[in-house]
Amino acid sequence: MSRILQKLGFFQKDRKRVDLAKSFKENQHFEEAFDSRDRGRRTVPLDKIVGSVGRYKDFDSKFQIKGHVPSDRLERIKTAIRHGKPLAPVKLYQIKDEYYALDGNHRIAAAKEFGWSDILANIVEFIPSTNTLENILFREKAEFDDRTGLPYTIRLTEIGQYHNLLGQIEEHRAFLARHRGQPIQFAEAARDWYQTIYHPLSSIIKQGRLVDYFPDRTVADLYAYISFQQWDKGRERKYGIGIDRLIPKDMEAFRNKMSEKMESDYPEMKRNITTYVLMNVMTGRNERKIIEKLLALKEVREVHSVHGSYDIIVKIVLTRDLLSSDAEIIGQFIHEQIRQVPGVSSTQTLIPGYSKIKESKEN
Repeated sequence: MSRILQKLGFFQKDRKRVDLAKSFKENQHFEEAFDSRDRGRRTVPLDKIVGSVGRYKDFDSKFQIKGHVPSDRLERIKTAIRHGKPLAPVKLYQIKDEYYALDGNHRIAAAKEFGWSDILANIVEFIPSTNTLENILFREKAEFDDRTGLPYTIRLTEIGQYHNLLGQIEEHRAFLARHRGQPIQFAEAARDWYQTIYHPLSSIIKQGRLVDYFPDRTVADLYAYISFQQWDKGRERKYGIGIDRLIPKDMEAFRNKMSEKMESDYPEMKRNITTYVLMNVMTGRNERKIIEKLLALKEVREVHSVHGSYDIIVKIVLTRDLLSSDAEIIGQFIHEQIRQVPGVSSTQTLIPGYSKIKESKEN
C-alpha cells in the first residue's frame, strides 16, 4: 500500500511540504490568532524563527534559501556582514513561541548561515484565541508581560498563577509607595519585585534542585507554590516545614533578608541529618578493614569498635533538601552504601530526636 501511495505522490508531496519553512497564514488560522499587539524591538533567538509571512516557499525548514530562488541579495548581505556592517532590524510576526519573517528573510538566512544565535527584530505578536490549556496559559502570560513590561521569561504551567504574581507585584507596589512616600508605577514595582523577591527565591529553588522532584513543572511554578503558601494569609503546610527557617512568612521581610546577601550567599534549601548506625560484623571478618572502608565514605564522620551486643558504631551526617523525609534519605544511604560494605551482617539505625552538645573549653 505504501508503494502505491508513493507512486501517487502522497509521500513526495508531504516531504516537500515538511521541508519548507512554516507558513504564518496557516498557523494563524490554525491558532485563530487574529488579535495583535506591538511588542516593540527586542533580540530574538534565531532558532525560534521558523517561517515566513509571504515567502515560506522560498526557504526550507532551516531557513536556507531554496535552489530556485536568486541568491544575489543573500550574497550582498553576507558580504556586508563580513565587512562588519550592522544589519537593520528585521520585522517578525509572533505566534506563541514561534516567529515568522515579515521583512528580512535574507538577513535571517545570512545570520543563520554565519552561526549567529539571535537577531534584532521589531515584533508584532498575534494572540491565539482557541481555548486549549496551552493557549489559555499563553494569553495569561501575554497579559502578565503587557502589565509588567519585564524583559525576562517567567513560564508557568498552571492556569491562574500569573494572576497571583500580578497580585504580589501590586502588593509590593503599595509597600514601595508607603516606604518612599510617593506613587510608584506598576512597571517599576514589577522590576523591583523581580530583582529583589522573585529572582532570589527562584535562585534558592534552583540551588536546591527542587525541580528534580517535579519533572513537569518549572522553577516559576515552584516559586508560585512556595511563595503562595508562605505569604498568602499565612497558610500552614503539612510537609516541607523546614522552608520556614529560610523564607520568612512576610514577603517584604524576605526581600530585606535577601538584600543583605550576594547571590552566591543565598541559603540552600538543604539541612543536615545526623544518625547513628549500630553494626554487627560477620564471624571471621577483619573488623579493621571494615572500619577503613566505612571511613572512606564522606558521609561517615566517626567509626568506633565497641564491646557488647554490637561490634561497630558509626556516626553519619547526611544532607537532604527540604521536601524529602529523613527516613527516605537515611534508608537509601544505609541500603546503598553501608550494607554494601563486605563483612557487614546486620545494622540498626538510631535517629536522634533531641540533642544537646557540650562545647569543649580550651585550656
